Amino acid sequence: MEFREVVRRRRMVRSFTAEPVPPAALDRMLDHATRAPSAGFSQGWAFLRLDTPDDVARFWRATSPDPDADNAWLRGMRSAPAIVVPLAHKDAYLDRYAEPDKGWTDRDEGRWVAPYWFVDTGMASLMVLLTAVDEGLGACFFGIPVEQVEAFRAEFGVPAAYAPIGAVAIGHPAEAPRRGSPTRRPRRPVDEVVHRGQW
Repeated sequence: MEFREVVRRRRMVRSFTAEPVPPAALDRMLDHATRAPSAGFSQGWAFLRLDTPDDVARFWRATSPDPDADNAWLRGMRSAPAIVVPLAHKDAYLDRYAEPDKGWTDRDEGRWVAPYWFVDTGMASLMVLLTAVDEGLGACFFGIPVEQVEAFRAEFGVPAAYAPIGAVAIGHPAEAPRRGSPTRRPRRPVDEVVHRGQW
């Protein structure tokens, strides 16, 4: 598939069939994720791959404020046969930029105009989303409720130094009408968001 077509087809899929995700497709998604750019080539990310029914069920139990809750969104998302959780590792960036070739002598977080550990892990997540399209699959990036992060960490043994920035549900799209914000809000025109020369 042409790259421009991958970009145009990318959307958040919120309902999946029961068909498993081929392991080789997940391998490619995660390989592509590691090719995302990172400040100073810090590569301060990690990915938790959950691709068995038991592991996916554990994810939903750990991250759901109300495990008995039931609604259309949850039913659709819980049908995904695979989940990838991207995790940001801030210390990798602070350590890297305290190295001699970067010119800083300390790990002062105040030097960063933006938390690039989150930015870069977000770019790696986008690589997963785009690769899913290229593999003929659907995917949806969504958040883990902040009050459930510690339960998620405990369930999967995630070290405190790694922060989940969300999760990506992956699977074969179910035949269902499109839902979500794009059905209610138009895409902003390029000329409205791009400022040429100055604001």
